[in-house]
Amino acid sequence: MNKVVLVLGATGRFGRHACAQFRASGWEVREFNRQTDDLLQKATGAAVIVNAWNLPYPEWEKSLPALHAQVISVAKATGATVMIPGNVYVFGKDTPAPWSENTPHRATNPLGRVRIAMEEAYRQSGVRTIILRGGDFLDTAASGNWFDLIMSARLAKGKFTYPGDVNTPHAWSFLPDICRAAVSLAEMADDLPRFCDVPFPGYTVTGQEILETLRSLMERQVRLKKMSWVPFHLARPFWPMGRHLLEMRYLWNTPHSLDRSQLERLLPDFKVTPFRDAVAAAIRPLGVMSSGVGDVKGMARTAEAG
Repeated sequence: MNKVVLVLGATGRFGRHACAQFRASGWEVREFNRQTDDLLQKATGAAVIVNAWNLPYPEWEKSLPALHAQVISVAKATGATVMIPGNVYVFGKDTPAPWSENTPHRATNPLGRVRIAMEEAYRQSGVRTIILRGGDFLDTAASGNWFDLIMSARLAKGKFTYPGDVNTPHAWSFLPDICRAAVSLAEMADDLPRFCDVPFPGYTVTGQEILETLRSLMERQVRLKKMSWVPFHLARPFWPMGRHLLEMRYLWNTPHSLDRSQLERLLPDFKVTPFRDAVAAAIRPLGVMSSGVGDVKGMARTAEAG
């Protein structure tokens, strides 16, 4: 396998970290510009296409099928493996956890059905495909995700906002970790099944556990504030994004986790960054941590080397 990867959505959350991790592992990284680049031309010669295109929820039903059909067509023409950052939307709220590669996709809500159809299109296409499926993201920069936009937005004032039941287990992935796993899986793509669904277990924690971690890192009292969904309901008639956020609200009140068996079988030596260190990295840009907290990048490197 040549070590050339094309990253679609290179400036987004997953794409940005994928670029960094592939480069750190010695790959030539091509970043795709949807405004100026030709997809077939850019993909020619690439062994892997990381399809990290991330559209706003209201555009999914209309635009995602065509975008993925284009990627499938190009992958067929070039022979590239397609890697997709998957999510947990496909399972639905009545499916018992832990969710694995063998768990049926039974979501009935619109966003879940779009993702089910998208994944099935890859399965039926015959294109070599790796779906690396994670929970909500913890990022190292403010990138508009749940954790930085809502949950930690008022930490400087000593408030942690949570959108659901604080005692319900919820799946999380630290972006440097899941993208590190993406590189390892890409490097063994030829030895994987033609369609390979890999759950990334990351962390399964409750809101209360996150709160206690924040208190430890900040060495101060942090108060819990339950997020009100009333504004979303009020804005629903004229705010399409609000309707979709309400649609996915069940994930904050549905206990769920991702099964670790598949990842442990494929990458037996893989270790995630300790949860405390991942949370520290996520809040470091806010400047709210105690001065006694160490270098998060160094701790993450230690986890990777271990």
